[in-house]
Amino acid sequence: MRKEKIDNRPMLNLYPDSIGGDLETFYKILNKTEFANAFSSIYFLPSIYHSDLDRGFSVIDYDLEEKYATKEVLKKIQEKGFYLKLDFVLNHASVQSPQFQDLLEKGKSSDYKDFFVDWNAFWEGCGEMTEEGYIMPKKEYLNMMFFRKPGLPLLMVEFADGSKAPYWNTFYQEIRETKDYHTRYLGQMDLNIQSEKVWDFYKETLEKLAGYGAKIIRLDAFAYAPKAPGTKNFLNEPDTWELLERIKGLTAVYDMSLLPEIHASYEEKRYEMIAEKGYLTYDFFLPGLLIDAIEHQDGSFLAQWAKEQMEKKIHCVNMLGCHDGIPVLDLKGLLPEERIKELINLLVKRGGYVKDLHGNENMYYQVNTTYYNALGENDSALLLARAIQLFMPGKPQIWYLDLFAGSNDYEAVKAAGAGGHKEINRTNLSMAEVEKKLGKEVIVKQLEMLQFRNSFPAFNFDAQLSLECKSNELLLKWVKDECIAELAVDFEKLSFVIRGKMMEGEEVFSMTQGGVN
Repeated sequence: MRKEKIDNRPMLNLYPDSIGGDLETFYKILNKTEFANAFSSIYFLPSIYHSDLDRGFSVIDYDLEEKYATKEVLKKIQEKGFYLKLDFVLNHASVQSPQFQDLLEKGKSSDYKDFFVDWNAFWEGCGEMTEEGYIMPKKEYLNMMFFRKPGLPLLMVEFADGSKAPYWNTFYQEIRETKDYHTRYLGQMDLNIQSEKVWDFYKETLEKLAGYGAKIIRLDAFAYAPKAPGTKNFLNEPDTWELLERIKGLTAVYDMSLLPEIHASYEEKRYEMIAEKGYLTYDFFLPGLLIDAIEHQDGSFLAQWAKEQMEKKIHCVNMLGCHDGIPVLDLKGLLPEERIKELINLLVKRGGYVKDLHGNENMYYQVNTTYYNALGENDSALLLARAIQLFMPGKPQIWYLDLFAGSNDYEAVKAAGAGGHKEINRTNLSMAEVEKKLGKEVIVKQLEMLQFRNSFPAFNFDAQLSLECKSNELLLKWVKDECIAELAVDFEKLSFVIRGKMMEGEEVFSMTQGGVN
């Protein structure tokens, strides 16, 4: 088996202001006894950078946002023994980026005139010009496109000389009624990967992230970056894989692993292709599979997925909740369609919001909710789900709000306005709130599990997993050298037993919930 540059011990996932408001305060919380030896790494989401939209993913530049983070505090966190996972957004940059601002100011004389995707230049000869000033591609081209929002993925922008032109804009945009063209637009403008200036930018950014100490780079929206008329604008092959390999070449001088982020149905096997090419991949199947197993008291589909990962040597990062919703598109082909629909209905009944693709109800994508609400705000169900996550193949990524049994934040959704459903699972916690929550049993037990998972050697990437599944019962057993870790689950009773022991029989850890023997 290949040698990973990283370990597969637990990783805490949060925004830089999620716990305590900034990383200096978070560092104090990280020093609390309760957190000792629970995590090996931390994933800070991109509001650690300068950004203006989409909670950090509309990146202006990759300098640190000093109201949240400094190089000094990042160094302190690493000196404490944690390594970092950081984001790199390949497909787009903010309208407020220096490159796009230069384009708005200078137009065709800008050094960055080819840095972004000029919609009309891209589609020249492939459609008809509209009265609004943009080309409408012919139907045969549109039929191949994958939209992330209603309407065409473009933003009509105005230059300093008063002229206007459309630029490719796959994701978010916001237009404000001001006269200043510098500040009128907010949006994530697609980069033109045919431009060598973009590749210079990629190289400079990776150098900067390596300087912050990043050991894992999550490649956000990478599959939207390769584009050409007559091909798909998502997972365009072979261009997408060529892009990844070229990025991988840029990271060869650094000690880091790439984690391409992609949502696609199980039946498409995209996760398998990423793994075969030597990358870490995301386990976006586990969140839904776990809820399905608990609700149906049936772990067979979960066991099937665990066996596949071991047999095919798929190295992944797994999770329960995250900054986005609970994936449901990914489950197509793994769970029966009727069970996916049951899952969606259940999550909505428990307060979640369905996010569809470009408004098509038949193209479900994810459900925005906290994982705690998804489990019916049931402490026993959350502890069971956490135990299973920690015993599944992969590196466990722990969303901070899951750890603190956070409930849906409807006030945040309301304040965010249209399209703000994701804020339901992004509640910031103060120091006082964290200290109060640390006394709750559901949080204490999660941290105890994490400390065991983080320190016990039986779970390494090269360890061996065996499992047995009998409808409502599941047994997972990890063995590495002289160490054995076992989890016995009864879905019907929401009960489990965790045991960590040595070959000679010495027990080093145990935890029981309910009546499993």
